[in-house]
Amino acid sequence: MTGILGRKLGMTQVFDESGRIYPVTVVEAGPCCVLQIKTKENDGYEAIKVGFGEIKKEKNVNKAMKGMFKKAGIGYYRLLREFPMSDLKVGEMITVGSFQKGDLISVAGVSKGKGFQGVMKRHHYAGGPASHGSTSYREVGSIGASSFPSRVWKNKGMPGHMGSELITVKNLKIVDVKAEQNLILILGAVPGSKGTYLEIRKEK
Repeated sequence: MTGILGRKLGMTQVFDESGRIYPVTVVEAGPCCVLQIKTKENDGYEAIKVGFGEIKKEKNVNKAMKGMFKKAGIGYYRLLREFPMSDLKVGEMITVGSFQKGDLISVAGVSKGKGFQGVMKRHHYAGGPASHGSTSYREVGSIGASSFPSRVWKNKGMPGHMGSELITVKNLKIVDVKAEQNLILILGAVPGSKGTYLEIRKEK
């Protein structure tokens, strides 16, 4: 299996055999249930749809999704994603057993929301002079000229909403896999705060 869904639990530290310390992110990965098999004949492509984070109450599931869950004949799930086709059937569970220590993975999740921010925090601008009568300490500064181009260029860095975006971090290394606890320890940081749902895929 090339991927799994999980939930970020937080960060900690681990030691290797030589005593060196590593910062790791602890992720509760799976078990994920296979909900649907997509085929070229019916859907135009091949994939499997999996679910993670079981929903206990039926009233918390919208009507459109209830039909798919009832057709599969299994429970309701909060996070749904598709992965490339594999030899699995509807109802089978995907666990962390498909990952090993040392595997390289990519992790996708929604980053922490930071609200409305200025250009110094959002785009790392230097800001204006901090002394000698300046009143533009943290402002944008010039955003264009009047003669040319007589407008503001597209993608010009401006103040605005920061964070709460889907971020993918690639080439992260698995430090350890605790199959009995459904945990993966990933070297370094991954997007999002505690409780963020993550999509983990093996690097090719």
